[in-house]
Amino acid sequence: MTAVTVESPNAPPHAELDRLTAIAEDVIARCRGRGADQVEVGVSVDAGLAVNVRLGEVETVEHTRDRGLSLTVYAGQRKGSASTADLDERSIAITIEQALAIARYTEADPAAGLADADRLATVFPDLDLWHPQGPDAEAAIELALRCESAALEFDPRINNSEGASVSAGRSYGVYANSHGFVGRDYGTRYSLSCSVLGGSDDAMQRDHHYDSARAFADLAGAEAIGRETARRTLKRLGARGLSTRKSPVILSAEVARGFFAHLCSAVSGGSLYRKASFLVDAQGQQIFPSWMQITEQPHLKRGPGSADFDDEGVATRANPLIVDGVLERYILGSYSARKLGLSSTGNAGGVHNLSITPNAGDLSELFADMGTGLYVTELLGQGVSLLTGDYSRGAAGYWVENGRIAYPVHEITIAGNLREMFAGIIAVGNEIDSRGNVRTGPVSLAEMTIAGESSDDDE
Repeated sequence: MTAVTVESPNAPPHAELDRLTAIAEDVIARCRGRGADQVEVGVSVDAGLAVNVRLGEVETVEHTRDRGLSLTVYAGQRKGSASTADLDERSIAITIEQALAIARYTEADPAAGLADADRLATVFPDLDLWHPQGPDAEAAIELALRCESAALEFDPRINNSEGASVSAGRSYGVYANSHGFVGRDYGTRYSLSCSVLGGSDDAMQRDHHYDSARAFADLAGAEAIGRETARRTLKRLGARGLSTRKSPVILSAEVARGFFAHLCSAVSGGSLYRKASFLVDAQGQQIFPSWMQITEQPHLKRGPGSADFDDEGVATRANPLIVDGVLERYILGSYSARKLGLSSTGNAGGVHNLSITPNAGDLSELFADMGTGLYVTELLGQGVSLLTGDYSRGAAGYWVENGRIAYPVHEITIAGNLREMFAGIIAVGNEIDSRGNVRTGPVSLAEMTIAGESSDDDE
């Protein structure tokens, strides 16, 4: 009797990856045959479903399926890149011609070229990123309707909706280069979100809530997200302004993710070699309090940013960024590393699960320690200068008195300087937001300027 192997429903798309690998290796061979010294190819397929409902009606149902091939060739240190959204032979042949032609006319760049061969990944641990058992369109619609309904039925003061959304996506691809490297990448992502409004007339407020996960089964329940959306909106009712002042500030975990993203931008190679960062030459300097630890963790199971290798095939690894408050390294791909006379840190394409180690308890403990100050839950605008570190953004949240939320606030601006804000971190709470590529709890800052009404009267 012949044994029959039944593949798991969550098994990676091996046959498709084999096909993409064959395409990539063929393109590399053809480019080398035409005189290219080095070649790198990315071939990918992305498929997705997005559903939006509002007030009990389906607004949009969108299915997407995209394919693409990106090609870079090097003639010495001259670089040519081209891409195509088709994987048929004619489109690939044209893409090869275009890349080779561009490389003949570009200026030589001493930093150009593939990642060093000895830095490329050779071990590919299973990171549990592929979970294709997700909802079809009918199930996604039903899920979104349940989520919105739970929010609208939570309280009579919730009287309008901006809608609920469900998305499901899967992607797989191959990165290969003329060093002989072939890396396979595949993953799934799911999300569920809701946004509603409450109140009346000019006192209307809105808020939202969402969840995201690699596996559909890991998403929070539709009703739970809907009810939390309603609770957040109701807490915003009666929001007031504040007078201009200086005050301690706590950033919610969701807001703090963006705060640490500014750090990543400031210590990324592109900003550094262009001298466009306030942290130029900061490696080895103390920029955070001595208890602060920040580490990249690219091999977390089901992590949002998990990857065996970066966009150039360089192996990823657990790698400290901040140790005892000191900037240990920069965030570099091969090109920016060469421009700086350094080595790649495996970050072509960005960081992978940047994790900030907490040193404090939950949010209620942070409030108690702060006593009186501002809790920021939403930021508006883009008023951040990486060149100087100056920081000024519109904000909303809650005023805290005697360790408890006193009332919601809006229409204010918080301002400071990132270098001073980094150094002035008092605590990081232990309620970690793990939905994004930056994993952190709420962050307590010693002081920021709050710009609001000109009067000294809070009311």
